[in-house]
Amino acid sequence: MSEVVNASSASKGGDTIFGKILRGDIPTKFIYEDDQCVAFNDVAPQSPVHFLVIPRKPLPTLADAEQGDQKLLGHLLLVARRVAKEQGLEKGFRVVVNNGQEGAQSVYHLHLHVLGGRQMEWPPG
Repeated sequence: MSEVVNASSASKGGDTIFGKILRGDIPTKFIYEDDQCVAFNDVAPQSPVHFLVIPRKPLPTLADAEQGDQKLLGHLLLVARRVAKEQGLEKGFRVVVNNGQEGAQSVYHLHLHVLGGRQMEWPPG
């Protein structure tokens, strides 16, 4: 299913696939991890390189972030940059944060999509 279709039926609250990954209920090979976040390859990649960066803190959406989350949000972007470099994306990459139903968010645990390895198009859609 497309992210738009998945987003139309997704809801805030409760356990998510990312919560299960963080607890180890769903085995996942992390390409990066620290005490604040993890990164792993997307299971349905939309570009040659497509990984996710997710915080360990269960923050449902970017819109739910508060002033106290400022350092965490900055950390997520710096991790995205670091892992993109490690993945060979020196020519560039795109960072996408879907927020809410109309933003096509299908999992209500904040996550950054990092895409690269090909020329991105504009507008994204």
